[in-house]
Amino acid sequence: MDIPQERKVVTEIPGPRSREWFARRAAAVPQGVANIHPIVTARASGAIIEDVDGNRLIDFATGIAVLNVGHTSPAVVSAARRQLELDTHTCFHVTANEPYIALAERLNALAPGAFPKRTMFANSGAEAVENAIKIARYATKRTGVVTFDHAFHGRTLLAMSLTAKVMPYKQGFGPFAPEVYRLPFAYPYRCPTGGTEQTCAESCLAYAIDEMHKHIGEENIACVILEPIQGEGGFIVPAPEFVKGIADYCAEHGIVFIADEIQSGMGRAGRWFAIEDEGVVPDIVTSAKSLGGGLPISAVTGRAELMDAVHPGGLGGTYGGNPVAAAAALAVLDQIESEGLLERSRTLGAHLLERLREMQRRHEVIGDVRGRGMMTAIELVADRGTKEPLDPATGTRIVQEALRNGVVVLKAGTYDNVIRLLPPLTIDEGLLDEGLEVLELAIATATG
Repeated sequence: MDIPQERKVVTEIPGPRSREWFARRAAAVPQGVANIHPIVTARASGAIIEDVDGNRLIDFATGIAVLNVGHTSPAVVSAARRQLELDTHTCFHVTANEPYIALAERLNALAPGAFPKRTMFANSGAEAVENAIKIARYATKRTGVVTFDHAFHGRTLLAMSLTAKVMPYKQGFGPFAPEVYRLPFAYPYRCPTGGTEQTCAESCLAYAIDEMHKHIGEENIACVILEPIQGEGGFIVPAPEFVKGIADYCAEHGIVFIADEIQSGMGRAGRWFAIEDEGVVPDIVTSAKSLGGGLPISAVTGRAELMDAVHPGGLGGTYGGNPVAAAAALAVLDQIESEGLLERSRTLGAHLLERLREMQRRHEVIGDVRGRGMMTAIELVADRGTKEPLDPATGTRIVQEALRNGVVVLKAGTYDNVIRLLPPLTIDEGLLDEGLEVLELAIATATG
């Protein structure tokens, strides 16, 4: 499918056909299944979504970081189509399939660490997280799990228990899974221990280690799970050396260190895995989202001795490593390599950050600009001096104004005051700049 890579607004947004579909949606789908944007997609290609009214929108959301190689990548579509004609499903536990094994081999080779690895597959990021923790608990014979402020690890029971933000993710869904402990994250712009941006890592690390020692006990901790760049929490890039300090502490005490790369992996932050920029080799890494190029698949990749600790039958699921999704994922990895998308993510990301910093100089409402590669964000504040978060309603108006003019963006953050940008790594630079111009106009309109 070849849609012109250009923004085109032909009706008001949402248009009449999208409104008709949303009337049907209200009668068919529960309200708990939220919609950020009141539009209905007809088709999509590259960095463009075309809605049912014929509007073409620049996509800075990519299905929440799922389409690093763009919508309907021809290579991904072709690989999925070929596999659909061969085998759609037998369940890997009944008869194995070639794409599952080949994809496991690829991820074992790509994940950090010069040691033997194993990979298992599931369907979603939350499933990957839950399986990673199952493995860590089984291998260590310990029960404690340490997570962090602003974390997001999914919506199933254990993953939701690990997630920090109460509304909308946890409100009313308790009781939560036991033996989960939460520590401050080294958030340089809002250091939780009162440190400066320069001292945040040191103070947060000292606090975290003291808490683990005094209130949990190293011998009781199975694993620490951490996003190298926090996603839903606000694209928080941790203060330098914080992550390494946590990983070193884990290694010293036999604690499994899990890098949750569900949003930050597959080139989004400029590397195969964002943890690489921290100089850390995780014991287990979880992948999902962009791994499948739009098809549902997730992975848990880890040290062979950890992954092999679990008895046969203790891991898996009916659809995990579905051959069509696995074939698509292999095509995603091929495209990232053949088109140099890791380097492109870093190059375009540097350009994107500079454009956002220019916006920051023109708009007092932008308190912070941050990110790596094509995983970038602006944090909106009511006052730069106090760093008081901008009220969520104004941020929502920015998102709505951008949509009205043909650009799809998302909010994030514990305070609901972060605009995150997730364009495809394949986006044309001119289209990227046009989308940023629309975003800046939306900021000016909503806050002027």
